[in-house]
Amino acid sequence: MTAGQAGDAPAFPLVMDRLRVPRPIGRPRTRPDVVLADKAYSSRAIRDHLRRRGITAVIPERADQQANRRRRGQAGGRPPGFDREAYKQRNTVERCINRLKQWRGIATRYDKTATIYLAGLHIAGIFLWSAR
Repeated sequence: MTAGQAGDAPAFPLVMDRLRVPRPIGRPRTRPDVVLADKAYSSRAIRDHLRRRGITAVIPERADQQANRRRRGQAGGRPPGFDREAYKQRNTVERCINRLKQWRGIATRYDKTATIYLAGLHIAGIFLWSAR
């Protein structure tokens, strides 16, 4: 969690460090193959972080970034790769987040500490999983 009106993007590297991708056998991987994100995560810092770790970024480019790149002509470089078919899979995550936001405490972030908020997310996840 970030303080005040800070966006989610500054916390992106911290979230990626805590990420674990389970495997059928063995310890979980710490590096996913692909990261699907919305336009809010379309910054150079995030794309560089993913590139350094060898992770494919499926993030649409914001309109202002496209305009700035085009304005610079050849110096603006080429647009980042974007896989539309892979991006369509993001709706699963969005639906899960919408289900979690039905819990008032999670949607409004009333909790004072990140630990309590995370515990609320775990409890909501357990309830959602058990209600399937």
